[in-house]
Amino acid sequence: MELELADKVAVITGGSIGIGLAVARGLAREGVHVAVCARNGERAVAEAERIAADFGVQAYGIAADVSRPQDVECLVSEVKKRCGGVDILINNAGTGSKETIMDAPDEKWQYYWDLHLMAAVRLSRGLVPLMKARGGGVILNNASICAKQPLGYEPIYNVSKAALMMFSKCLADELISDNIRVNCINPGLVLTPDWGNTARKLTAGKEIGWEQYLEQIAKDNAPIGRFASPEEMADFFVFLCSPRASYCVGATYYVDGGWLKVVA
Repeated sequence: MELELADKVAVITGGSIGIGLAVARGLAREGVHVAVCARNGERAVAEAERIAADFGVQAYGIAADVSRPQDVECLVSEVKKRCGGVDILINNAGTGSKETIMDAPDEKWQYYWDLHLMAAVRLSRGLVPLMKARGGGVILNNASICAKQPLGYEPIYNVSKAALMMFSKCLADELISDNIRVNCINPGLVLTPDWGNTARKLTAGKEIGWEQYLEQIAKDNAPIGRFASPEEMADFFVFLCSPRASYCVGATYYVDGGWLKVVA
């Protein structure tokens, strides 16, 4: 299927690892020029250089902690300077949490609110004018199945991702008249480095290995019985970025191997 994405420009936050990196590479494979944004600037630059070499597109690595308003401003400025315009924004940066509501301080709530929600708000405000100037665009917000089906140990993550899902719907209604399509994706179990690191910590000194631990999580939760690879997830992102998904507006898509227990 020809996705008609060649020579588009995409900005991907959290783009140097995991789902974000897989999306950046998936878009580049289709001829999209990419700005890979991450807190670790060296890794972002290294991955951008690898993408450029592998796919023959323009790729830029940009250091930015999108939980910080000043970093978002600098990121928008860098994108304008290096890329000129933008067609696609992937708000992907994020990470899990662990706390109880009774014990978590305000500062922790604020950090995840800024990282998962306000980064998407600020980047949309900053980059939508560039999309309008090019006649339209696509914004995809990476939330989580936890926005609908919460995990008990990470209430802040659950709440902030649920807010991102609602933001996506509201922004979609606001921007569709400008030919900018906004959608949200709620992944389930995806085998990112974060999952591997967590599994190693939880199984340290125990008889069960970290791989077996993750296999059991998948069997217990996902009817498909396994984790997705980041590349499997990226394929869906790339399709939604394309004109082939032109009637997909304001929706939330669960890509979870059947994990969601209710009708969404």
